[in-house]
Amino acid sequence: MWSSLLLHDSESSGFVNNLWMRCKELTKSLLLPEGFPESVTSDYLEYALWRGVQGVAAQISGVLATQAMLYAVGLGKGAIPTAAAVNWVLKDGIGYLSKILLSNYGRHFDVNPKSWRLFADLLENAAFGLEILTPAFPHLFVPIGAVAGAGRSAASLIQAATRSCFYAGFAAQRNFAEVIAKGEAQGMVSKAIGIMLGIALANCTRSSTSLALASFGVVTWIHMFCNLKSYQSIQLRTLNPYRASLVFSEYLLSGLVPSVKEVNDEEPLFPVAILNRKAAYETQTEMLSVHAKQAAEGIVRRLQLGSKLSDVVTSREDVLALFELYKNEGYILTEHEGRFCIVLKESSSPQDMLKSLFHVNYLYWLETNAGIKLSSVANDCRPGGRLQISLEYVEREFNHVKSDGEVAGWVTDSLIARPLPNRIRLNDAAASSVAEG
Repeated sequence: MWSSLLLHDSESSGFVNNLWMRCKELTKSLLLPEGFPESVTSDYLEYALWRGVQGVAAQISGVLATQAMLYAVGLGKGAIPTAAAVNWVLKDGIGYLSKILLSNYGRHFDVNPKSWRLFADLLENAAFGLEILTPAFPHLFVPIGAVAGAGRSAASLIQAATRSCFYAGFAAQRNFAEVIAKGEAQGMVSKAIGIMLGIALANCTRSSTSLALASFGVVTWIHMFCNLKSYQSIQLRTLNPYRASLVFSEYLLSGLVPSVKEVNDEEPLFPVAILNRKAAYETQTEMLSVHAKQAAEGIVRRLQLGSKLSDVVTSREDVLALFELYKNEGYILTEHEGRFCIVLKESSSPQDMLKSLFHVNYLYWLETNAGIKLSSVANDCRPGGRLQISLEYVEREFNHVKSDGEVAGWVTDSLIARPLPNRIRLNDAAASSVAEG
């Protein structure tokens, strides 16, 4: 008898273990890219987990906001359906205009995707908050709904644009489509859970604006905390002006290229410095020096990429000296009124922009560590001048820092930046300078 019971327990345990393994494999195949974890980068799982929780919170807020707007439009009080529908369409129609207008700023999202994504999340929560307030001001349904709709539309555009940047970085085996597809599947799971929890919460709050706002406040805190943690986990491997300056500054100071994680941990998410301070318990980077961080901040503040030549140099002698010095480069670099001005040639490539930023970093190093200050442009272009010395160094060292950067995990084929639209064609510029002379 005992043996038969033990056999039965063993069979039941084996069945449960087998069922658990099958469910685990099915979940993995549906929600994670094939070949995980080798097929994605090391930061993918942490990002996905935090995004999953924030997705649930976002849907709960969405349900509360939708319920509040339905009450505001009068559907719970027997309002005329046609009037309600017209108000709803008006609200959405005005809101969609923001998405069209904001699409013109797409390049901004590539340069600082984390900061823009965090801004989009704040914008989305502000929109939800406005929508929850609509029952208190039903006569202002259309204007409040339009402002909230504009905010949500703008947020959705920024979220979609920046999501592509993140997914491209996660695809370790160039499996972009699969990473995107699995990300969408994870989002659907979060939305389904969030909608169910949101409906349950909405049944508790009903038409009480104060209860809805209190619940929304708690959910929003969870939402933003998870968002912040998810963005902090992302390790962008592309180089924007700040990350590139941090890498180049550290290389010039110590001869070493910092790791992807160290640089991403230092990149600010907020425009206000005090909000970017690390807590005492957070791990501080070991390689990155304080001087490198200060240099990166100073360089980005003084950088002007895509300057107009006529705004930077007025003397014919200076123009000809710059043309001669940079005749084999895709850019022209000089300093004007305390700013590092990079004039891009018509043939300039993203690789030239990255090289020009390395040149800027070395000029800054000469200024702060060697005490070599700006002279006249013509003198700086002569042998032994600051621009000539720095360009010679850049031509010698740029490929070395690129190679070391690739070993450290950086994508060093371009600079992700938003230059001004000015470009020069040397023949036309030279002719113009001769005519003026």
